[in-house]
Amino acid sequence: MDRFFGLAQRGTTPRQEVLAGLATFLTMAYIVVVNPGMMAAAGIDHGAAFVATCLAAAIGSTLMGLLANYPIALAPGMGLNAYFAFAVVGGMGVPWQAALGAVFISGMIFFAVSITGFREWLINSIPLSLKLGIAAGIGFFLGLIGLRGMGLVVDNPATLVAMGSLHNPATLLSCFGFVLIAGLVARGITGGIVVGILVTALLGIPLGLTEFQGIFSLPPSLAPTFLQMDLAGALGIGLVGIVFTFFIVDLLDNAGTLIATTHRAGLMRKDGSVPNLGRALMADSGGAMIGAALGTSTTVSYIESAAGVQAGGRTGLTALTVAVLFLLTLFLAPLATSIPAFATAPALVLVACLMAQGLRDIEWDDVTEYLPAIITALATPFTFSIATGIGVGFIAFVLVKLVAGRGRDVGGAVWLIAVASALRFYLES
Repeated sequence: MDRFFGLAQRGTTPRQEVLAGLATFLTMAYIVVVNPGMMAAAGIDHGAAFVATCLAAAIGSTLMGLLANYPIALAPGMGLNAYFAFAVVGGMGVPWQAALGAVFISGMIFFAVSITGFREWLINSIPLSLKLGIAAGIGFFLGLIGLRGMGLVVDNPATLVAMGSLHNPATLLSCFGFVLIAGLVARGITGGIVVGILVTALLGIPLGLTEFQGIFSLPPSLAPTFLQMDLAGALGIGLVGIVFTFFIVDLLDNAGTLIATTHRAGLMRKDGSVPNLGRALMADSGGAMIGAALGTSTTVSYIESAAGVQAGGRTGLTALTVAVLFLLTLFLAPLATSIPAFATAPALVLVACLMAQGLRDIEWDDVTEYLPAIITALATPFTFSIATGIGVGFIAFVLVKLVAGRGRDVGGAVWLIAVASALRFYLES
């Protein structure tokens, strides 16, 4: 074990790695409650989505641990699952089987670029400001969905949106849940998000808002979603823009997580490069394809892995520990099914706030950098589309740079994405 993972070389022990894996699992375990609910909103069987979520997380984390030897866990990504359920399936009317096909194809493309030099070119060509704007935009998109789930944001024919009624017990309880989760996270309580979700759901029982269905049982059947992805449908109904969105967001999300986590763990080289980057990205792309085959949205590296790194995790043994814990979670299906939407919605808002933190690193003294980033962040929730937000942001970046006489600052990948987005908007208008 020491030779395979290099425990001594990285200054860690099996016990330290296992404890780090537990810390990571507790900070991201909320996904086994939140993700099945989102998949169910897309028409996918809730029980099958629960199993798919746990298996995708377990398999993805195993791939990362064995291939790249990194203490990074994987699971269906927040933001991309919302895009899948509410924008692609709910908004565009795409069958969930075809949407899963789009996720699988995007994973194949991701895998292809992960074994070629195109990967580094694409990542390095996209400016940091746009990467930060994309992350914040996805966060705001997620926040809008969370606020709607809490009942704080409702439709209004005159103003598009308005504040919901505070006389609704579920809304009040959801607000309490958000404050509780935020307080626990602020105190540094490991698993604070999970604790907040469970407490909020429990308080809903005497109010008749939560229907408790038990804790343990054998895992539900995966048959309703296993290999139900429709690849032909994904290619045949014009989902190129959707595939591109899954691909680019997955690529940027994973690259950012890998850079941040390896730097925090002291695994990054002095020149800023990430060792075993190719293997790590192959693990990510493999996890995305496997997740789609199982029946869930894109599987990505989780920034919550930083909790395990903080606890001393330095090798893939941490990721393998997370994988084992997700497999054990398969037997908690009744508990996950009992959690109502008003209890999980506050977690979405909190994650949204965390994702927006990157805006502080934008070059606020350079209008050609911060303006496209903010446009990206604003366009994503207000168009209710990650794809549109990204496209608008890239087009704005190119135009602002050109008008400012700084066209040389625009990388090849930015030009490619901007032109492709402009063509897509023209054809769809």
